[in-house]
Amino acid sequence: MKFKILNLLTVSIVTLAVLAPGMIVFNLVWQKHIELVKTQNLSCQITKINQSSEFLAPQPTSINSLQFTVENKLSPHNFFAQIKIIVKQYKILTIFKWFVLSIPILIGFGVIAYDRYLLHRAAVFKAQVEMLERLWKQSIEQ
Repeated sequence: MKFKILNLLTVSIVTLAVLAPGMIVFNLVWQKHIELVKTQNLSCQITKINQSSEFLAPQPTSINSLQFTVENKLSPHNFFAQIKIIVKQYKILTIFKWFVLSIPILIGFGVIAYDRYLLHRAAVFKAQVEMLERLWKQSIEQ
């Protein structure tokens, strides 16, 4: 029974080790795809809003007013704060991914190491019993 569990754990760990890089890459690509879809949806909404607002109230387009609106939207403090938040979230997600991937691997190695330890202890015990039997036979013969 123990041997079957060990084989099952070994196969699952090897499978996880083989599939883990693919899962991580697929997850990252999927996240980027979701961000792209959100960005495209937002840009479509903005163009719809801009088209409807042009008919309602046409605005004068001078170079100074356009630069002022761009500077207001992309202030350096707000931009860097958003980047810091994104980087922290990415680091936390990366740590969590490695944690999730390493737990089954560590459990498998723990089971294998414990089995090897039990085999070692059994061998040591067997050697001690054989040595005591030889000493006992020698004491009887004398």
